Amino acid sequence: MNETSWGAPPSAGYPGSTDRGPSSAARSAGPVHEAGIAAQTRPMPIVPPSGGDQDDRDQGAAHLRGPLFRDEQEPDIRPQDPAPVPASPESPKAGKKSAGRDLRAAIGVGVGLGAVILASLFIYKPVFLGVIVIAVVVGLWELTSRLAERKAIRAPLVPLAVGGAAMVIAGYASGAEGAWVAVAFTALAVLVWRMTESPDDYLKDVTAGIFAAFYVPFLATFVALMLAAGDGAWRVLTFLILTVVSDTGAYAVGWKFGKRKLAPRISPGKTREGLLGAVAFAMVAGALCMQFLIDGGVWWEGLLLGLAVAVSATLGDLGESMIKRDLGIKDMGALLPGHGGIMDRLDSLLPTAPVVWLLMVVFVGS
Repeated sequence: MNETSWGAPPSAGYPGSTDRGPSSAARSAGPVHEAGIAAQTRPMPIVPPSGGDQDDRDQGAAHLRGPLFRDEQEPDIRPQDPAPVPASPESPKAGKKSAGRDLRAAIGVGVGLGAVILASLFIYKPVFLGVIVIAVVVGLWELTSRLAERKAIRAPLVPLAVGGAAMVIAGYASGAEGAWVAVAFTALAVLVWRMTESPDDYLKDVTAGIFAAFYVPFLATFVALMLAAGDGAWRVLTFLILTVVSDTGAYAVGWKFGKRKLAPRISPGKTREGLLGAVAFAMVAGALCMQFLIDGGVWWEGLLLGLAVAVSATLGDLGESMIKRDLGIKDMGALLPGHGGIMDRLDSLLPTAPVVWLLMVVFVGS
């Protein structure tokens, strides 16, 4: 209720009301200012008085619904709008853009992850392979946990985790052939493992399990394939740099200049200007990386590589946004402050890995 409560007119059946004519009803429609009358806590219905001439009551009702009341609140139909709450001094100014996340935490976590990745990548390759396996297992755990919580889908985690680790290791040790064998046995293990439980929703659960096997460990296997090359560390570094630069360019340009939505029904925060920023940043970074980091690479190949990375990273981000919207969640996890979960960092990396691996093979060989 507002500070000024609206009382009911005398013609609405209050004691002491003798005149039920239209002029009395109109005069009594205003606010009650007598100090002795307590303010009402909720709207009161207008009840016609018992007895009296029906025409008089109809005439009073007509006046209550007439033009005099058109701009006023009718307490018997709608409650009064609450009084506007003044903005607090700490509230952000209207129209001021917000980054939407804790930038300090995000930068700190990003720097820490980068240090671990670079150290393991250039000191001893098998250690970086272990980093990939850990990321795959944690990502599978996040994905299957959210599926179980939000959709009651029980994708079997144990065969997925074991099979996912086997895919990555087989890809590094035996190439694409070994990875495909691991994929086949992982799918078989998912089918058999789920047989130990109730047949209810069997098809739904194993379908989700095989999807998870391809979405997380299979795509991550292409990073292991890049790592196995003679200059594998530099190929993986180029892949990481281009993906991070693409995401950073999209975020920075979109936050500063973004106005036109890219896919509002999937990810309202992404803009077409942000996509152009991702393409520009990734192409420049690709030209520099191919020219100075990759043996036999030339700058124009880096331009094509950067363009492909910007597109695949954006599609990967939108793909995971579709999954999260279907699940009704904002992040896949909360392990990384300022970032969300592991899957929230792998969303653009996973679909970009096969793209970079293929173009590297085409440009400079395997």
